[in-house]
Amino acid sequence: MSMTEQSMEELLLQSKIKLLAEGDVIKGRILSVGKNEVYVDVDGIGIGVVRGRELYDDEQILSSLQVGGEVFASVVEIENKEGNIELSFRKAGLERVWQTLREKMDSREIVKTKILEANKGGLMVKINNVVGFLPVSQLAPAHYPRVEDGDKNKILSVLRGYVGQDFDVRIITAEQQGEKLIVSERAVIEGELLQKISKLAIGDVVEGEITGVVDFGAFLKFGDGLEGLVHISELAWQRIEDPKNIVKVGDKVKAQIIAIDNDRISLSLKRLQKDPWEDAVKKYKIGQTIRGKVLKIAPFGAFVELDPEIHGLAHLGELSTEKLIDASHVLKEGEEKEFRIISIEPADHRLGLSLRPPRAEGAVEPKPAPTPDEGGTPTEETKPEIAQTPA
Repeated sequence: MSMTEQSMEELLLQSKIKLLAEGDVIKGRILSVGKNEVYVDVDGIGIGVVRGRELYDDEQILSSLQVGGEVFASVVEIENKEGNIELSFRKAGLERVWQTLREKMDSREIVKTKILEANKGGLMVKINNVVGFLPVSQLAPAHYPRVEDGDKNKILSVLRGYVGQDFDVRIITAEQQGEKLIVSERAVIEGELLQKISKLAIGDVVEGEITGVVDFGAFLKFGDGLEGLVHISELAWQRIEDPKNIVKVGDKVKAQIIAIDNDRISLSLKRLQKDPWEDAVKKYKIGQTIRGKVLKIAPFGAFVELDPEIHGLAHLGELSTEKLIDASHVLKEGEEKEFRIISIEPADHRLGLSLRPPRAEGAVEPKPAPTPDEGGTPTEETKPEIAQTPA
């Protein structure tokens, strides 16, 4: 070989080496296998060497090492002191593992995995030797923990019961850099679920069975394996302290579909009943004195039951002619007292009450200040964060 040809070959080799970068995964052919090192021909670019922990951390590769065999390795150093490319089977193996996980995620492959352990947020799993997380919000309806009082320790107890079981899941997040692997059991049934839900419409009336009662409402199973949530504000027209006072597990009820958000169905029991507030203006009059039972003392006043369906509010400023800082100074929960009706707003389900004497003739009764409607329609700020509402 002439000097010119040799120089050209060296330049070509150097240009190829410059194309490499640390972290690249490259393919090569094994030249020799030693006790502590393996030499690899890196596709005509140069000679690579794998040694030490970069060699022995990948048992799968070690078991199949043969001279002439093809392997994948990642570049640790482009050129070491001996002029070889320093390679790693370990890092390449890790890259292949995450690449496989990403492929499973992209293809929406259903993966069977064993539940390793549980915490209050969900379940730990392992796929391709990578530990992943199955959040409570991503559990299928059959495994969703319905704990009546929302006690986190009770939820954890339910989740621990799944340890050792095999679940079918789909990978929804696979990020190697942050070693973040998140899976979903719910996603496995998502397509079938959405197809069933597509046949529903807002306003439809469904009949089913109460499968769980929690502090923010009740779950109703209906139709072909569907399930929706009846929020506490949609259980009954009156103010509700505890959903268990209205329904219990096993009850057969009818409900109306009031919202469909992807795979989440919101239901209402009360909308199949006549709104008692429509007749409130016929039954009650402003200025009327009526006996009511104090249901609850609040910082802003007291909730009073006029009848089982109509509850009113006696604002703190209407409980005495003197300034009050606490309604319990003049009222006690459970006691009955004569109240005067000072306002009726059927559309807003509000009725104002007072213990003060009537204003002078011609004076306008003050309108009660807006107050939180406990048990009423929740705002976006007060709606509970439902990890998962099975549909």
